Amino acid sequence: MAAHILIIEDDADINEVMATHLSRNACACTQAYSGSEARMLLESSQRSGLAYDLVITDLMLPGIRGEKLVELIRGYGDVPVIVVSALGEPAGKAELLRCGADDYLVKPFDLDELLARVTVQLRHAARAEGRLAISGSQEKAEGDGRLRYKDWVIDSSARTFRVAGEPIKLTRIEYNIVEALVRRPKKVFTKQELFEVAWNEECFIEEKAINVHVSNIRGKLKPSGTDSYIETVWGIGFKLAE
Repeated sequence: MAAHILIIEDDADINEVMATHLSRNACACTQAYSGSEARMLLESSQRSGLAYDLVITDLMLPGIRGEKLVELIRGYGDVPVIVVSALGEPAGKAELLRCGADDYLVKPFDLDELLARVTVQLRHAARAEGRLAISGSQEKAEGDGRLRYKDWVIDSSARTFRVAGEPIKLTRIEYNIVEALVRRPKKVFTKQELFEVAWNEECFIEEKAINVHVSNIRGKLKPSGTDSYIETVWGIGFKLAE
């Protein structure tokens, strides 16, 4: 079955080029040319139960900016989001990840690279639906199938995360990071390794982006007082606190 992709880009030529290239590679594309149109399509897809498999969005859009759309999409669930933008500064890239984007491409970009990143995100999403437990796990699931670390409880079958009984909403990438850490609580993960263990393959995302995802996780954990559970190992990566 073809992946259903929503492309949000106000430049008609760029929108059409992306849609044509992806359609030639087994993707079914719906095109939107403004943030307002995209919101209507997203809301309609939610009502119909036919959600998009992936969203590609620009940032500078008429009606509603791309950042707001990403936040809206995140409220619906874990559909992968790739941002395409002329934004190239490191601080700007970090902000994209903070608002919930899974990946980004800086304009102008190569269409084959876009296709490769789309393929990777779709593969990650498919694996998240029912992926196998990470090999070499040092953390055993309890009789109810849950993983526990101090005040944290992970239900890997439902992909939910609770702290002291309270649900914490994580993005797909954030959840994968937390689950990887909990499954191997004594391991020091390098930044690249953390993603490779979580996704079971090499990823495209820069190592600096991992800092942003971990920072997002800590921010969500701060109200519970468990943000210190994730320790930074300077010059290496991250681990769980003893």
